Amino acid sequence: MGTCDSTMGLSTTLFVMAFLLFGVASMKNQAYFNETGYLPCHFTNSQNISLSELVVFWQNQDKLVLYEFYRGKENPENVDPDYKGRTSLDKDNWTLRLHNVQIKDKGLYQCFVHRKGASGLVPVHQMSTDLSVLANFTQPEIMLTSNRTGNSDITNLTCSSAQGYPEPKKMFFQQTTMNSTTEHNAVMNIFQNSVTGLYNVSASVSLLISPEKNVSIFCVLQPERPQTELLSLPYIIGAKPTATPLPALEPVMTAFVLIPLFIFLCGAVFCVRLKKRKKQQPGPAPGCEAIKAEGEESKQTEERVGNRVPERSDEAQCVVNILKMASDDRRAAHF
Repeated sequence: MGTCDSTMGLSTTLFVMAFLLFGVASMKNQAYFNETGYLPCHFTNSQNISLSELVVFWQNQDKLVLYEFYRGKENPENVDPDYKGRTSLDKDNWTLRLHNVQIKDKGLYQCFVHRKGASGLVPVHQMSTDLSVLANFTQPEIMLTSNRTGNSDITNLTCSSAQGYPEPKKMFFQQTTMNSTTEHNAVMNIFQNSVTGLYNVSASVSLLISPEKNVSIFCVLQPERPQTELLSLPYIIGAKPTATPLPALEPVMTAFVLIPLFIFLCGAVFCVRLKKRKKQQPGPAPGCEAIKAEGEESKQTEERVGNRVPERSDEAQCVVNILKMASDDRRAAHF
């Protein structure tokens, strides 16, 4: 009975030691695309083992070696070609730096520490790191796919964002006016680049826009945590201007056209009649002789009353009477 208890105690002790050495130390870590990721080993070397006795290496979930430190020196012989030139070791804290991280680098990594003894390699420490890779999406951009017309207030918009990872959770539109904000869900179209593994996303929406209001539209992209929500620049649709009736210009324009035309026609008629009279009565116009006689009588009368009215010349008086006759002719023609 005592022998059985002793055997069980030894097995439990070995199990606990194996658990401490190989199963306890593990963590999650994140790296950004094209930047540097860190794969810690958390080896404290509490036994003060000489570097010449240590063999430390990292491998991925496919058992491919990223880096090997063999008895105080780097050993590139066992390193997989995909990782050569991409790693460096910080010996102060035993952390491996993985440079130029790609999407395909995500996954589980393990660090192994062994002591090189006379009987071979003795396990000393082991740690696992689950590395996730992130890539920030570009700021969403809204584009107009078809403009609203005078007969329709429907506006079709497309929003797009690129070069992100992992696949985002949601993309939607926000329609904002002075008094309200409305959310419009949209179906995402997702495309993954076969070389880089990055995602490009887009979404489209048809919105009924009131022509009387100023509207601002935003596109919102919700990526996976810990990435932050991305907001596009506002796409602004201004209210349609109210139609203002034009002033009635037709009567004014008609007056501007007809008045000069009427004056021209009256002048032409007057000239024609004047020529006809001259042809019918050759020589000095009797009207002018009468005007001259009247002028002489008026002159004598004016002299008697003290010359209060200046004398008119025969020519001026003739012109006045001609104009009076033309005026009488126009009145007669009018009636």
